Amino acid sequence: MASVLKKQLEQLVSSGHYVHLKGVLHGIEKEGLRVDGSGELSQTAHPAGLGSALTNSTITTDYSESLLEFITPVFETPEAALNFLDNLHRFSYQHLGDELIWGGSMPCHINNEADIPIARFGASNVGQLKHIYRVGLEHRYGKMMQTIAGIHYNFSLPDNFWQALQTQQGNTDSLQTFRSASYFRLIRNFRRHSWLLLYLFGASPALCDSFLNGKKHNLEKLQEHTLYLPYATSLRMSDLGYSNKAQSSLNICFNHLNTYISSLHRAIHTPYPAYEKIGVKVDGHYKQINSNILQIENEYYSDVRPKRVAHAGEKPLHALQQRGVEYIEVRNTDINPFLPTGIDVQQSKFLDAFLISCLLMGDDEISEIECDMISDNLEKVVTCGRKPGLMLETPDGPVSLQQAGKSILEQVQMTAELLDNLHQSRDYQLAITAQQAKLDDVSLTPSAQVLKELKESGLSHTQWLLKKSAEHRQTFLCSTLSSDVQQALTQQVSISTQLQKEIEAGDTVDFDQYLADYLAS
Repeated sequence: MASVLKKQLEQLVSSGHYVHLKGVLHGIEKEGLRVDGSGELSQTAHPAGLGSALTNSTITTDYSESLLEFITPVFETPEAALNFLDNLHRFSYQHLGDELIWGGSMPCHINNEADIPIARFGASNVGQLKHIYRVGLEHRYGKMMQTIAGIHYNFSLPDNFWQALQTQQGNTDSLQTFRSASYFRLIRNFRRHSWLLLYLFGASPALCDSFLNGKKHNLEKLQEHTLYLPYATSLRMSDLGYSNKAQSSLNICFNHLNTYISSLHRAIHTPYPAYEKIGVKVDGHYKQINSNILQIENEYYSDVRPKRVAHAGEKPLHALQQRGVEYIEVRNTDINPFLPTGIDVQQSKFLDAFLISCLLMGDDEISEIECDMISDNLEKVVTCGRKPGLMLETPDGPVSLQQAGKSILEQVQMTAELLDNLHQSRDYQLAITAQQAKLDDVSLTPSAQVLKELKESGLSHTQWLLKKSAEHRQTFLCSTLSSDVQQALTQQVSISTQLQKEIEAGDTVDFDQYLADYLAS
């Protein structure tokens, strides 16, 4: 594996094609709950000053009316994407009054699941569809799971890089076919090694006990109203978070685009008995879009997704099928409560080097046996990743987490050296060094630091994160937006509000017909 990556990097350098890596593109999506001054979930509507959640492309909501989602445009540097994310926080705080943006992945204290308001997107058919999809998530999985927040890191490479790599590899397929197959190669290697990201960046080893109110669990009590696992890294990514029985049968291991599309298509069109019992439209009210394993593609939870920007009214799977993979979305990133925006440049640069390494590693498919191994390793790392002597399974037999991590970092180091040479910097290699330090000293991991502060402060999970969130709010309020950024974001609010009105006025069929047409398309 290391020799494959080394050979690919050497060929990129000798051909001069590595210069195209300057065009790597980044975008960041970050969720954050709105909470009041006492750390309780906000019950207010999405602030009008942030525009329409339906049509504002940079500030919207996710599952809950209280769950903000910030979306950056695409940028060539991580610095630019993170700067834009900072600005979205600054702008939003102008319209939040005394509310705070929650600074962690696991939610604040929620007294009652019924208190979680589902996001609303207006009276249009498309707005109702988005709302009813979320109502369906409530009936299928409960509301509490949907209050978990995270960061999605979107990553793509430019066409001139793909053309150069295709020539280098002697591939004669169409560029679209080659690019999609290469992204799936990246995804397969990402899945093999993504446990390392959870160890290095996982930041949710504890949670408020209200999250599991009345449910069976194996967590331990840290202090009042706080549960944890001593060696956990990311409870957000454990089966307490995004996991469900219906989807476990899908067995999607991302070997090929066509099998990925066909298995998701099948899930969207296969009835599921437990969901049939819920019903679709009951007493005149929709409970879900349909009663199949998945209502829509986005319901499939995974730590990485192949993506393609869809045209207006086009389904994501159709876009993928027609035009291939455009970028990948890394979905396993916890919000780091020690950072105002939850992620920093060093982490972004490490992710870039890691993802490019995954692209240029071996092209082996994932067997069913390895697929199970990957799942087992992820479960071990999220629940006890910092446990001394932890062993992981590999096709070559058991190996210690530290040794497996060191082996991966040695490969990513080669990519980092190339990127530093390209950018005339030391940033990428310094990012590797910082992660190696976490492998050498487990106390440097964010999950260990979170537990250390919780124990030393004596505060509950909610009290501690409320304090961190207030600190971050102050950080954003201490700096102002430039006049052009302020004007652009304000204008976007105005345009989005008007656009929602136009969409609502333009509907020509009732919702029942709209939904029937949508499902048939």
